[in-house]
Amino acid sequence: MIVAFLTQHTRYSIVIPRKPFCAMLKNYLLPVLVILAFAACKQGGRSGKSEAINRDTTHYTKQEYIAQSLDSNQVGDFLARHAEFAPYTDLIKEFYRKRDFHYAWINEEGITEQAGGLLNMMRQDEESGIKDSVLNKSRVNALYDSIALMGDSLNRQDTLISIAELSLTGQFFVYANKVWGGMTKDAKDLEWFIPRKKINVESLLDSIIRYPKRALASDEPVNRQYKLLRDELTKVGELVKKHPQHDSIRLADKKKTFKSGDSSDVIAAVKKRLTIWGDYKENDTTTKFTPLLDSALRNYQTRMGQKPDGIIRQQTVDALNRPTEHYMQQLLLNMERLRWVPVEVTTDYLLVNIPEFRLHAYEDGKLAWSCNVVVGTPGASTVIFSKEMQYVVFSPYWNVPPGILKKEVLPGIRRSGKAYLARHNMEMTGSGNNISVRQKPGPSNSLGKVKFLFPNEYNIYLHDTPSKGLFNETKRSFSHGCIRVAEPKHLAQWVLRKDSSWTEQKIDAAMNAGKEKYVTLKTKLPVYIGYFTAWVDSQGRLNFRDDVYGHDAKLAKLLFGK
Repeated sequence: MIVAFLTQHTRYSIVIPRKPFCAMLKNYLLPVLVILAFAACKQGGRSGKSEAINRDTTHYTKQEYIAQSLDSNQVGDFLARHAEFAPYTDLIKEFYRKRDFHYAWINEEGITEQAGGLLNMMRQDEESGIKDSVLNKSRVNALYDSIALMGDSLNRQDTLISIAELSLTGQFFVYANKVWGGMTKDAKDLEWFIPRKKINVESLLDSIIRYPKRALASDEPVNRQYKLLRDELTKVGELVKKHPQHDSIRLADKKKTFKSGDSSDVIAAVKKRLTIWGDYKENDTTTKFTPLLDSALRNYQTRMGQKPDGIIRQQTVDALNRPTEHYMQQLLLNMERLRWVPVEVTTDYLLVNIPEFRLHAYEDGKLAWSCNVVVGTPGASTVIFSKEMQYVVFSPYWNVPPGILKKEVLPGIRRSGKAYLARHNMEMTGSGNNISVRQKPGPSNSLGKVKFLFPNEYNIYLHDTPSKGLFNETKRSFSHGCIRVAEPKHLAQWVLRKDSSWTEQKIDAAMNAGKEKYVTLKTKLPVYIGYFTAWVDSQGRLNFRDDVYGHDAKLAKLLFGK
């Protein structure tokens, strides 16, 4: 992917900012003075300009070719002194070798537009709530400010210049790998088995330097959901600033509920909280439960994965009482996961989001339809992984898994003999120590009338079920690990839609034939079983879900130490 910064080619200039000088340099003045003192010792003294530095990228120059170059020994010495860049030593050396050691970030007129853009992105990440996205950011900003303050008296041979140049390159590698690639720990330790995306940081850097014609911020190598959550993180951060604390809403009885038409101080408190979150847009603090509150509450309940019935109950109050910082952390956790996934999938694919208990079908990368699913219990959790669907099996047999065979079926056979098998439409196969049991096709089959296979080592697949009632529950973690689909016929039609021979009538007949039939897909279909507890939906609403398997808690311990 080619990424680049803005296209302006205005000359670098010092501008007087809107904020007072002291406020602007509050975080940078001391390190700037230290570095300027170092530079002065090297050159016998130099006076800097007193104006503060504006880091807007529109003030930086990018020339087509930068004549200034480094010595290869300078690169090696710098990297030897800066252990934070050790993982990227070879890449940094190769980057400069390929460009014959010419500067990338600093030219004859000062620091380039690309350098300003990189530093702006670091700063914006911090303002959004993404902390520690790079190492030694204050040191790099100090170098940046020092060069800017020197203005026209900039000396190309100053040691400070080469340090700034190499620091910016090192910071780019750190930033790209951490912010766009995610943490270095193997995600498999977090029970995440979807292959992580690969980023060619060297190519990205080369594109930024060579082709400054596209905005980096609009073409970052991250999934679109990451950008959406980052925007939401900024908004939630503003909520924390405006409303740092709030009183808990309390129900006198945990079974107490309120609905449209009721009156209570609790209702007034709920209105206030929903107003803060943006669900309730009326200037109303009365204790009356109005139709407008009913609509706002249903919207909030939908966003939180609760039953959208417009009734205030303990579950809704608990969600409203959680500190806003809790939701900020939840956003950061899911942004980390989104760093691992493909930047964009433009083909057909299926996504099951475990905490959402939903399956989503995508055509050419765009959402086509969705339906409810039932996933594994916390004790028999559905695995997070991805494979390709290869088969649709109509009127399937159900081969009883060893665990269920041992705990449920064999004890039943010992109690009732063949009557147990007949009652459950089962048959035994094999002999001796290799006995297995399978359930024959039919309306009572545990897999229903169709299953969808994407061969994997976890023996997980999508399937129909005769137990339809569980799809009406809001939290649907009831299976032994496989994924039950609420609309199996619709899924079969969608998967086979490009094969004109599979009409609706033919699919109906195959589902009710009572005889197993395998259909091999002409084109394999990617299936992703994911785990996201925060996302922005197709209507632009920020959604949160409970951490059904505790994966958020494990990731939080790694990222935040808690």
